[in-house]
Amino acid sequence: MHIPPDWGTFSALVVSFLVFWFIFSRLFFSPFLALLGERERRLRELADRTEKLMIEERAAGEVRERQMAELRAKMMAEREARRREAEAQAAQMIEEAKAEVRTALEQVRNGIENDLRAGERELAELSRRLAAEVAARVLGRPLDGVSQALVNN
Repeated sequence: MHIPPDWGTFSALVVSFLVFWFIFSRLFFSPFLALLGERERRLRELADRTEKLMIEERAAGEVRERQMAELRAKMMAEREARRREAEAQAAQMIEEAKAEVRTALEQVRNGIENDLRAGERELAELSRRLAAEVAARVLGRPLDGVSQALVNN
């Protein structure tokens, strides 16, 4: 059983399809495709902008790292200079203290030597007087001037 096509209905369907296609494309398809195209364009722009920002961030990070390295090197050099300066001051203070100790030691030695000489002189004087006194007791009489001079020398 064969149903012959009705060319009038077929052509009405084709015409109505084309009319609806035209209307829908103007009302729905074109705006929707434009919206999708706009969205895709914005996403591409955002991706490009994100990529640029990431590149800028990497560059800024590298610059920051270089600056930090330079600052670290500068601070280390300054710290080393201050350490050397402190060592030099400590060495100078030690030398000054040694010089003061040497001076004080020399003064003490001189004082001891002076005290020793004074003690020797006193001892010599005391021994002369004691010798004169012992000689006077042994002789049983006071010593005369000549004998006294002999004992004193």
